[in-house]
Amino acid sequence: MASDADADPEAALAGGRWQEARAGFERRLATTGESAPACFGLATALWWLGENHESVARAGRAYALFRQAGDAAGAARCAVWLAIVYKSNFDNVAAANGWLARADRVLAPLVPGPLHGWVDVARAYRMADLGRAEGLTAHALELATAAADADLELVALAQLGLIRVSGGDGGGFALIDEAMAASLAGERSTLDTVVYICCDMLSACEVTSDMERAAEWCRVADDFVDAYGCPFLYAECRICYGIVLVAKGQWADAERQLLAGLRITEGACPGLHARALVRLAGLRIAQGRLGEADQLLARVSHGVEAGIERSNALAALALARSDPATATRLLEARLGDLEAHRWLLAEALDLLVEAHLGTGDHAGATPAVRRLEELAAAGSSERAAALASAAAGRQAGVSGDRAAATVRLEGALEIWSRLDFPFETARTRAALARVLAGHQHEVAVDSAQRALQAFEALGATLEADRTAALLRDLGAGPGAGPRSPGVLSRRELQVLRLLGEGLTNPEIGARLYVSRKTASHHVSAVLAKLNLRNRAEAAAYAAAMGTAGAAGEPDGE
Repeated sequence: MASDADADPEAALAGGRWQEARAGFERRLATTGESAPACFGLATALWWLGENHESVARAGRAYALFRQAGDAAGAARCAVWLAIVYKSNFDNVAAANGWLARADRVLAPLVPGPLHGWVDVARAYRMADLGRAEGLTAHALELATAAADADLELVALAQLGLIRVSGGDGGGFALIDEAMAASLAGERSTLDTVVYICCDMLSACEVTSDMERAAEWCRVADDFVDAYGCPFLYAECRICYGIVLVAKGQWADAERQLLAGLRITEGACPGLHARALVRLAGLRIAQGRLGEADQLLARVSHGVEAGIERSNALAALALARSDPATATRLLEARLGDLEAHRWLLAEALDLLVEAHLGTGDHAGATPAVRRLEELAAAGSSERAAALASAAAGRQAGVSGDRAAATVRLEGALEIWSRLDFPFETARTRAALARVLAGHQHEVAVDSAQRALQAFEALGATLEADRTAALLRDLGAGPGAGPRSPGVLSRRELQVLRLLGEGLTNPEIGARLYVSRKTASHHVSAVLAKLNLRNRAEAAAYAAAMGTAGAAGEPDGE
C-alpha cells in the first residue's frame, strides 16, 4: 500500500518533509512516467536536502516538459527558479542571465503579472547596478500588490530593503524586518520565501557589520533550519555572521562560523564555498597566517562575486608580505569591476592608498583618497567615512603634514571606536603613533602601546610585530610579553610557524621586524627546546603538528 507521502508528495513538500516528498515524487516518476510537476517537485525537495547538482538537472528537465506541454507559466517558474539557484548557490551569473532571458521570452505573450515580477526580482538579485536593481524590484512589488501575491510581495520588500542598505540608507532595514516577521509568521505559501528573505537580511547585516541584528535574526533562522533543514540557509548564516564577527574582533567565534560554512558548502554550493574560502583567507591575513591564506585563495576558482573579493584579499596578502608594487598592480587591474560594489570598492581603495604609500608614491595615492572621500560624502556607510578619514590621515602623515594627519586620524579613530571595530581602531592608533613620533613622544608611545595590546589580544601577529618595532624605535620596547603554556615563547611559536613555511633566517627577520641575528637566535632556541637537529626537522615538526596548532592558535581548515 502506498504511504500518504507517496500519494500526496505535494503535501509533504508544502510541509517541509523533504525526504517524504523526495520519495513520493520518485515513486510517482517511476510508476506513472515523467511529468513536469513531479520533476519540479523533486527538484525542490532535492534543493532543500542540499543535493544541488541533481536538483538543477531535475529542474531543467521540468522546464523542458512544461515547454512541451505548452505550459508557459510552469516553464517560466522553472526558469526563474534556476536563475536564482545559479546565482545564489553557484555564483554563475551567465547561466542565471540565460535562464532569465528564456523566462522573458516564454512570458512575452502573457499579460504582466506576478511571474513577470519574479523575473524582475531574480534579475535584480545581487545586481551591481543598485539604481536599476531598485527599479526592477519596485516594479515587482507593484505587480505583487496588484495581484495580492504575498510571496512576491515579501521577497520584493526584503530585496528592496537590502538594495537601500547597500546604497547607504539604513532605513532599508525596516523593510527587511517587516518581511522577516511576516514570512516567519506564515504569511506566505512556500518555505522558499523565508529562505530568500533571510539571505537578504544576512547580506544587509554583513554590509553594515550590524552584529546585534545579525545575531538576533540568525537565532530565528537557526530555529527555522532546525525545523525544516536547508543546508544553503545554514551555510549562508555561518558565512555572513562569520564576517560580521571578524569586524567586531571576535575572531575565534568567526573562525568557527566560517569553517562550518566551508564544510557545509563543500561540493554542494560552489558559489558560497568560494566566498567562505576568501573570507577565511581574509581572517588568516589579519592573523598573520599568510601561508594558510595563500592556500585558501589558491582554491578559489569559482564565481564572479568571490573573484572580486579574492582580488582584494590577494592585494592585502601582498601588502602583508611587504610587496606594495604587486598590491598596486592587482588593485588597479580590478578597480573598474568594483565600482558597483561599494563596500568592496571602499576596501580596495583603502588597500590602494596603502600600496601607493608603501612604494613611496605619495601623490599616486591621491585619486584613491579622493574617491574614498566621495563614497563617504555620498553617505554609503560609516565604515566608508572611517576608511576615507584614515586614508587621508596616513597620506598626510607621510607627506609631512602632521596637523592634517592628526585631525584625520583622530576622526577615523572616533568612528572605529564607536563602531567597536577593534582591529581597525588599533591600526589607526598605530598610524597616529607614527605621525606623532618625534613631536609628541609620550602620546605616540601611549597610542602605540594601546594598539599593541589590542593586536595581541586579537592575535593579529603581523600588526603586533610592526607596532612592537615602532615602540622599539620610540625607545619604549613592548617587553617580553606572556609565555605560552608550552616550552616555546610566543615569539618562538611564531618562528616555528615560519620555519614550517620554509622561510630563511633573513626572511623570518623581515617578517617579524627583527634583525637577521635575532632571527637566528630564535631559530636556535626553537631547535634546542624541541630537541630538533636542523631546520628541516623543525619544518617537519611544524607540519606534523599543524602550523596553527604548533603556534598555539585554532586549527585552520
